[in-house]
Amino acid sequence: MKKTWFSLGQILLTLIVVAIACVVLWKLVDYYMFAPWTRDGHVRADVIQVAPDVSGLITEVKVVDNQQVKRGDVLFVIDQARYALTLRNAQATAQQRRATLDQARREDTRNRGLGNLVAREVVEETHSRVEQAAAALADAEVAIDTARLNLQRTQILSPVDGYLNDRAPRVGEYVSSGRAVLSVVDMHSFRVDGYFEETKLSGIDIGQPVDIKVMGEPGILRGHVQSIVAAIEDRDRQQSSSLLPNVNPAFSWVRLAQRIPVRVTLDEIPADFRLIAGRTATVSVRGIGPKIGRRAASETSPASAPAPTSSVSAPASGASQ
Repeated sequence: MKKTWFSLGQILLTLIVVAIACVVLWKLVDYYMFAPWTRDGHVRADVIQVAPDVSGLITEVKVVDNQQVKRGDVLFVIDQARYALTLRNAQATAQQRRATLDQARREDTRNRGLGNLVAREVVEETHSRVEQAAAALADAEVAIDTARLNLQRTQILSPVDGYLNDRAPRVGEYVSSGRAVLSVVDMHSFRVDGYFEETKLSGIDIGQPVDIKVMGEPGILRGHVQSIVAAIEDRDRQQSSSLLPNVNPAFSWVRLAQRIPVRVTLDEIPADFRLIAGRTATVSVRGIGPKIGRRAASETSPASAPAPTSSVSAPASGASQ
């Protein structure tokens, strides 16, 4: 009898161990195969390339490499002498054309006051000279505004609050209009992009809370799903010269899941946390969000309408892959 109870205890213990092992194995499989998390995450930020609107030599640099700047801070100054001379020249031209306009107006007023003593053709000519002089003066005033604008834009300002790149310009360098000289990382645009396998998208919805573990940092950042990309590149299809689809006739039977970018907005950033665009992060979607994206899609998708009946039978599932 005692031996029987001992055997039953061994069997019961074995069953308990097997059950625990199955539960642990299922949890591992569920976590690594189906749970919406990925190690393929990166910290991102908007980078604004700063290009001068005018060309010239740099005469003054007011920033250093990797410096934090505010919007509107002067980054560097381009040689202003040439643009100041251009402004003075435009002002002198406007003054000359203003004098010409005044003279034309006096002549026109005098001829009109003489009445029939002056030929009608002469009166029309003097009036035309007034209009031409007025147009020339307006053109000169536009030149003044343009010269003043160019002079103002010799001071290159920061477009956003952020951080400079690791190489600020140097005094004496020549910069060209429209060519980027430095870049500023927008400090208010930091976010995390997680690249999830397409098999895990069913567990991700807009608004869901997210845990973010940046490599090398002890703490965990909190965020939420902001958006899911609407399209990715199809590598098996290319655009042909005739604008017809050019589909690769052969493909590998071993298909790897595509990576879908999911943008995560950071809810709160600790003061001692160092955000650097490009850092690697592990992104884990937790809980159940409001499912904004899925609900909106179901409300607007035509798939929610009843499907029309068809007399054509569907092919067998194994006929094509």
